[in-house]
Amino acid sequence: MRATATFTVKAFVPTELKPEPAVSTGLPVGVATMEKHFEGAAEGRSATLFTSAFDHAAGIGTYLAMESFEGSLNGREGSFNFVHSATTSGSDRTAEFFTIVPSSGTGELAGISGAGGMAVDADGTHRVWFDYQLG
Repeated sequence: MRATATFTVKAFVPTELKPEPAVSTGLPVGVATMEKHFEGAAEGRSATLFTSAFDHAAGIGTYLAMESFEGSLNGREGSFNFVHSATTSGSDRTAEFFTIVPSSGTGELAGISGAGGMAVDADGTHRVWFDYQLG
């Protein structure tokens, strides 16, 4: 099954967490928490732990995000975790990874597994899709 949606970031809060031991690299490493809201066949919200090595001025870097989603997929209510990462050189997404965490589903989404993806339209609209199975 596939559930598609658009999403908006409602909060992006950088944390003071710093890797130990401190290692200097060409890109700063940061950690933040995020809240996202989803509309479409995937309806709900997520809490995200977001880690990146990123140059905000140049828009270059890589991120890794672990999300806890609650809401519905195609009308089935529940929650689950998913993880995704990508690299960008400013205007592209490469080395993308997206998977639903096995055994993380609850409610009508218990037993969920699968994958998915994300894209950003030219107008800045953020899209997500989940290709999933239940059971």
